[in-house]
Amino acid sequence: MKAVLCQVYGPPESLVLTEVEPLTPGPGQVVIGVKACGVNFPDTLIIEGKYQFKPALPFSPGGEVAGVVKEIGEGVERVKVGDQIIAFPGWGGFAEEVLADAKTVIPLPDGMDFVTASAFVMAYGTSHYALKDRAKLQPGETLLVLGAAGGVGLAAVELGKIMGAHVIAAASSDEKLAICREQGADECINYTNEDLKERIKSLTAGKGVDVVLDPIGGNYSEAAVRGLAWEGRHLVIGFAAGVIPHIPLNLSLLKGSSIVGVFWGSFTTRDPQRSQEHLQELMTWFLQGKLHPRISATYSLHRAADALNDMLRRKITGKAVLLVGASAQEHELVVSTSS
Repeated sequence: MKAVLCQVYGPPESLVLTEVEPLTPGPGQVVIGVKACGVNFPDTLIIEGKYQFKPALPFSPGGEVAGVVKEIGEGVERVKVGDQIIAFPGWGGFAEEVLADAKTVIPLPDGMDFVTASAFVMAYGTSHYALKDRAKLQPGETLLVLGAAGGVGLAAVELGKIMGAHVIAAASSDEKLAICREQGADECINYTNEDLKERIKSLTAGKGVDVVLDPIGGNYSEAAVRGLAWEGRHLVIGFAAGVIPHIPLNLSLLKGSSIVGVFWGSFTTRDPQRSQEHLQELMTWFLQGKLHPRISATYSLHRAADALNDMLRRKITGKAVLLVGASAQEHELVVSTSS
């Protein structure tokens, strides 16, 4: 089978597309024939050895896949060969086959295609857990989303509206903010040419925002913390800007505010029952037409480095997806489509 391998830690250009031996499932495992694999920011970290998980070299990146069960291991009863599923192997998805724990796979819902499925659960799951459980976002509150044109950001914009919040989207260009408005944002801030703290103050009549969802870190986090309202909550999702900020803790004291960590992956393993309840709610909203995942570009396996670089260069709005096998030639897109 074909696989995109990280043989040495390095940038996307160091990845190699090569032939490897077909996979064999161990007890409790399934082999999935990958149809589509979501491209996520952790993929850029794991190939440089900067992620919290460090698989043994060589390995394939790609932690979010949709496909068909090709083979099952000993003791597997909840899925069978031929089932269409979504899985989160952690890595290995940039390949024609991937191994996954059978207990963690999710049946592909009727009405959801492979491409959408491979880009849905991680982004929406993270934002849903952040807003519902970690921030306890309430109707009528104001939500500021940083990096709002990314996958997690656009999901948060949509979910914030469903939860009854007034949503302010912050992104780096007017073009990206136009997409945020299409997804439901009430107000927008271009933090490339506008002062984030002052715009927050202006848009909230000096009160500040109740919740900040922050997947980017860097220079914008402190300004957003300073823009929190009394008892506001700043949700730490990740550091896509490449810099972990150092926040003066006196800001939290003065505002009675909270800086709240969000680790969706750990939540899914520590509280699987509640995680399934969250997933069911998200799938219901999708099937009701309330959620509209945006896939701005798809790539075939041989263009995996392009996909990662386009994400790093902020060319992706919403999500990018790798297509695998015949579907890659049939459906590969260059730019901006939405599902």
